[in-house]
Parts: sequence; structure tokens; C-alpha cells
Amino acid sequence: MAWFKRTEKGIKTATEEKKDVPKGLWYKSPTGKIVDADELERNLWVSPEDDFHVRIGSKEYFEILFDNNEFKELDAKMTSKDPLDFVDTKKYSDRLKEVMDKTKLKDAVRTAVGKSKGKDLVVCCMDFAFIGGSMGAVVGEKIARGIDYSIQHKIPFLMISKSGGARMMEAAYSLMQLAKTSAKLAQLADAKIPYISLCTDPTTGGTTASYAMLGDINISEPGALIGFAGPRVVRDTTGKDLPEGFQTAEFVLDHGFLDFIAHRKELKNKVNLYLDLILNQDIR
Repeated sequence: MAWFKRTEKGIKTATEEKKDVPKGLWYKSPTGKIVDADELERNLWVSPEDDFHVRIGSKEYFEILFDNNEFKELDAKMTSKDPLDFVDTKKYSDRLKEVMDKTKLKDAVRTAVGKSKGKDLVVCCMDFAFIGGSMGAVVGEKIARGIDYSIQHKIPFLMISKSGGARMMEAAYSLMQLAKTSAKLAQLADAKIPYISLCTDPTTGGTTASYAMLGDINISEPGALIGFAGPRVVRDTTGKDLPEGFQTAEFVLDHGFLDFIAHRKELKNKVNLYLDLILNQDIR
């Protein structure tokens, strides 16, 4: 008899006694590399096997950028409404409640102020887990208020974009945020306060068409997707085959839309180096 045949019939194991492999112990990168989840976190969510930058959210970026992960969150309780009573496959109001319960986030962006290498920095960071990092009225308002805080306190501003574009459920309200945030960044420039834009994977749609490309310095993580329309839409519209690596950070850098690509391990040092150079102060 084969070794895998039961010798005793009718064996039953209670559900609570069954042994399952816990989720999240391993991560598989797009190139097929398997990485221990704890090792991945220690490596700032960059695969040590192939240097792939895993998508992370505001929680992780704040840990990376702020000294001792100490910061004050601004406008933490601001949430979206449903002024259009929008319904697609479900009500927008229901979708908002579900995603807030699932992600424990209030919307697709968080703004915080704290010390980074000993000096104050305002960081506005998008969360792709919240409806694809889509840009609605709350996203625009929180970015605008973050810029106001920077102007009022004369603190440099860092925007971390990670978005699929405008939030269709808010229609024109969403599109108005492009002009609103761009106008606020003009005020920031008039106040001569530095603005660094960090594009992460993905940075697309209205985000790219507004604040993501308006930095005094535009930087990105390696391999990030950066563009307006997606590759399929561009291909179908132009009727042409796209070049290899189209819309990757490296392609965009070669074509002049980015100033630098910064590895996540060097992100904190690079951001503060750029600020020191812009402000003509001692290098930290």
C-alpha cells in the first residue's frame, strides 16, 4: 500500500486544531524571487534578491523619513462625502465605508510634520490601498492644507505620489483638485519654500498632470510606473508599438521628466541632501 493512503478511516480534525501556514510569511517578487516577509521589512520593503521596490504606504514612508518615526499628523480625521450620490457596482458611500474599515485609513493621503535628519519636514503621502490612491476632494484639500502649513511655518514640503488618477466617483470635484493643488504649489514657490516630488509606483493620471510633476526637484524610486494614460491606452491611441521600458522611472528620467532616481535605502539621505543644497545650508 502506498504511503499516502489512509490506514484508518473516519479521522476528523476540529477546525480550530487544523494547522495552516499564516499569511504574509513570504513575499514573491514579479521576477519570481521568494523573500521572507521579516527580511523584506528589515530591507525597507526592497527585495534583496532582485532589488524590486515593493509598494508601501504612508505608514512605511513615515517610518523611513521621520526621525524615530515621530511626527504629528495633520487633518487626520478628514473624510470624503458623496455629494453626487454616485452609484456604480455599489454606492460610493458604501464603498468609502468598506475601504475605511479594511485599510484603517480615512482617505488616500496622509499629511504629517516631523523631524527628518534633525530638521522639520512636511510629508504628504498617498496610499494606493485606498481606492487605488485616487484623487478626490479630500486628497486635494489635505495637500492644500499641508502646503499652507509649510508656508505658515516655512518648512520644506515633500509630496509622495502613488495614484491611479482622479476619483471617478467625485467627477468634476476630483478634477478641480488639479488646479487647486497646482495653485497652492505656486504660492509655495512664491514663498521660496522648497518642494520635492517623489513619484512611486504607480504615479498616473491627474496626479501626474498636476502636483507630481511640479516639484523643484522631481525624483522617483527605481522601476516605478510614471505616466498619464496607461501603456495600453497610449498604444491603442497612437497605433504604434511602444519602446521597451516605456513609462518606467528609468525611461522617464532619460526623457527629461525626472531629475533623479533614488533607491529607497537612500531616500531619507537624498531628500535631505537636496533640501540642504536648495537652501544653501550645511550638508547634514
